[in-house]
Amino acid sequence: QLQLVESGGGLVQPGGSLRLSCAASGFTLDYYAIGWFRQAPGKEREGVSCISSGGGITYYADSVKGRFTISRDNANYTVYLHMNTLKPEDTAVYYCAARPLLFRLCTLSRADFASWGQGTQVTVSS
Repeated sequence: QLQLVESGGGLVQPGGSLRLSCAASGFTLDYYAIGWFRQAPGKEREGVSCISSGGGITYYADSVKGRFTISRDNANYTVYLHMNTLKPEDTAVYYCAARPLLFRLCTLSRADFASWGQGTQVTVSS
């Protein structure tokens, strides 16, 4: 059974950095495009970043371009989200998600993802 588990969230001051991890189990990560989404209190879940199955294509929301970097280590079944220059508005629960098998390209649309992790809280505050 396909399973995703996020980790690495926490409390960080504005301007700080965090690295989120998305560990996959139950499937071969190589075949799946993986996305990161976030949901702040009272807001819709929004796409943050996506990486294609081979890692050659990445997408970013405008709000995080230049600050966040997505990467993947298929051999270790993990996708990362490196977050720099964090702002209070980045505070949210962050989720990773996998597109259905054979859909290897990227999108930031929530509806295009089939499997989700439970999320990890990121709080940016002084």
